[in-house]
Amino acid sequence: MSSEHAAAAPPAFVPRGQGVDAGHWRLSVAPMLDWTDRHCRYFHRLLSRRARLYTEMVTTGALLHGDRGRHLDFDPREHPLALQLGGSEPAELAACARLARDWGYDEVNLNCGCPSERVQRGAFGACLMAEPALVRDCVAAMRDAVGCDLEVTVKHRVGLDRVESYGFVRDFVGQVAEGGCRVFIVHARNAWLQGLSPKDNREIPPLRPEFVYQLKRDFPALCLVLNGGVRDDTELQRHLARVDGVMVGREAYQRPWWLSTWDAAYLGEPDGSAARETVESELLEYLLRQAALGVPAVAVLRHALNLWKGEPGARLWRQVLSDPRQRDQAPQALLAAATRARVTGAAAH
Repeated sequence: MSSEHAAAAPPAFVPRGQGVDAGHWRLSVAPMLDWTDRHCRYFHRLLSRRARLYTEMVTTGALLHGDRGRHLDFDPREHPLALQLGGSEPAELAACARLARDWGYDEVNLNCGCPSERVQRGAFGACLMAEPALVRDCVAAMRDAVGCDLEVTVKHRVGLDRVESYGFVRDFVGQVAEGGCRVFIVHARNAWLQGLSPKDNREIPPLRPEFVYQLKRDFPALCLVLNGGVRDDTELQRHLARVDGVMVGREAYQRPWWLSTWDAAYLGEPDGSAARETVESELLEYLLRQAALGVPAVAVLRHALNLWKGEPGARLWRQVLSDPRQRDQAPQALLAAATRARVTGAAAH
């Protein structure tokens, strides 16, 4: 960060209402398309009682013209839970925010960070960072629609393409805050709208956590949450010393047992973490309830493949659960087979 950008004064803003309780955003699991569906979130809730969970991004069109229940239904155990929206029309976003309130969500989050071609065609996601006045108006419309019933937040990047100016993201946050946004979740990479796939956009643009730290210094009244590249407790602790919260994405999905340590280590809960075997038992109860509704076991268990990651026998556990020949087994039989394989593998370790 250049000294010029670091020294510049942030734009004036006046957040609506009282200050937000930043503790609610101390640790969260990122919204991830095709991953953080309701079954994934239920599994994550078995591991952490307090971490904030997010839905996959749902477009305003899908909610206003599609099957609302399919997109919005969730298990009450998933709270605290946020609905992430994709869209750019203030009136449509306001209508969807009301749906989020009526369905019982704790937060509605506007996606201003996704760089996919589909999102670009719809002129929302990361494209919105080039239009902070529009994002401000979208936030204001959603705030007016839901009042104080739930928080309206924004998830965004630190920049677009190869523009690496801190002033860009500072001005974005300052203007959007004028619409009443009090919580900003910042993926600390630029979004390159041309030439990179969404996967590459999560890896190639360099991380700039110092931009998020500076945002917190410039906007102390706002809740600033850092997202991007957080892989272990050392990184998590380093960020929490400088911002209000951390959002973890793929590492939480690929190493889910990490979540079981969060409540006691970071969220003020007594150490009530369950053993992996207990999580298996609770997951089976959920599988049986879902089976009664016609949900195949594989739709749930695909999110739990890494429950035993790093432990002896974990590879055999994954192999059984991901074997297409096992798809038609009853949940009890499938989990029992995976457990037998894991225990046998562990004994031979």
